[in-house]
Amino acid sequence: MNDMQSVILRSFFTNDDYMRRVVPFMEPDYFEGVHRSIFKEFVKYVAQYSNIPSHEAFQITMQESGSFNEDTLRVAVDMLPSLFKKDSETDIKWLMGQTEKWCQDRALFNAVMESISIIDGKHQSLTKNALPDIWSKALAVTFDANIGHDYLQDAESRYEFYHTEEERLPFDLEYLNKITKGGMPKKSLNIILAGTGVGKSLFMCHSAAAALSQGKNVLYITLEMAEERIAERIDANLLDVDLDQIEKLSKDMFVGKVQKIAAKTQGKLIIKEYPTGQAHSGHFRALLNELKLKKKFTPDVVFIDYLNICASSRMKGVGGSVNTYSLIKSIAEELRGLAVEFDIPIMSATQTTRSGFSSSDPGLEDTSESFGLPATADLMLAIVSNDELSALGQVLVKQLKNRYSDPNTNKRFVLGINRAKMKLYDVEDAEKDLVQDVPDAGPVFDQTPSGKKLNTEGFQI
Repeated sequence: MNDMQSVILRSFFTNDDYMRRVVPFMEPDYFEGVHRSIFKEFVKYVAQYSNIPSHEAFQITMQESGSFNEDTLRVAVDMLPSLFKKDSETDIKWLMGQTEKWCQDRALFNAVMESISIIDGKHQSLTKNALPDIWSKALAVTFDANIGHDYLQDAESRYEFYHTEEERLPFDLEYLNKITKGGMPKKSLNIILAGTGVGKSLFMCHSAAAALSQGKNVLYITLEMAEERIAERIDANLLDVDLDQIEKLSKDMFVGKVQKIAAKTQGKLIIKEYPTGQAHSGHFRALLNELKLKKKFTPDVVFIDYLNICASSRMKGVGGSVNTYSLIKSIAEELRGLAVEFDIPIMSATQTTRSGFSSSDPGLEDTSESFGLPATADLMLAIVSNDELSALGQVLVKQLKNRYSDPNTNKRFVLGINRAKMKLYDVEDAEKDLVQDVPDAGPVFDQTPSGKKLNTEGFQI
């Protein structure tokens, strides 16, 4: 290792191009002993003067820094002549590749040693919960040469990007595909806003069933209901049986129906339950890695039911000093980061505020606990129900935020709903009579009998 340390340091002092490409990815902890001390002083010098030091200038810098004891300074000064000896025959491509490999090996070694310290209880600040992050960072070490998009020079590649169809997970509902340009993209966080009993879990269970029917691998994480209750709702959807009739099916009939579903799809559906308020993105990351290792299962989409009852891996909630705005925003950021890390779409849900619960036209401000959630989400839809819609077997969907297309196009639309079978479906245009607002009269729901009784009875939203 000492040979490679010396080669890297010598290249820093003698090759400006190599130095500027490599130093941003280098950590002092990759080096040992006097090499580490020299590297630290070198970085300080370059940061201050934006140039490689001369032999004499760097020797004076070391002597005046106060960072070296007498013995270390003597060794460092003796090393300097060899570090400033330029090797003109070194292939920079080979050198870059070897340096990257060396950094990766050192990062893994340091992760192992830090993990041992944590497991032995000797680490000053970190606990075992930090292990996944430590290993993720170590395994992610790479020399990324991309330093940004040059607007003028990269016009051709940008044009190609505009005409490349992004891979998406399609819905089985016409209007949802319209407003998302074909479905949920990878690396996205999609949120359903609704009140208690309106249909957050129904929406996600229906979407999970639809994804499974398309041959996709689906992971459904529940923090509110038991695994069996979520499976029961998906059974009602896929088996086309009323929820309260499932238990009346004979075993042979039930197993036969499930086998028919299995024969029609190449996908799998895994449902995992966590205690309410106890699981965070770190647990979900560990679950994804464990499923890949033990079951060779990699999901195409993840449903988390639901965001507000997750914990944060970075902030302490109950009993802590963190306000709900910061806490929910942190959870949303962690889940979106998880979507990016695993290259998948994530769908979750959130509650309305108390005022939103009785609102006939909910907005982003009606998101409970934190406005930081809509600031982080890529897509946010509100589900609205009232007496008139319930009588028609419909719910209204309103776009609150949409990074995929213009949210003012098809801003509101209705879907058919069959609560007994946990299903959503498209409805004919002729049935969509509670969607358009009346000019100068406010939202359409305010003109209905339920809207006129708002102050006394309220809405389910």
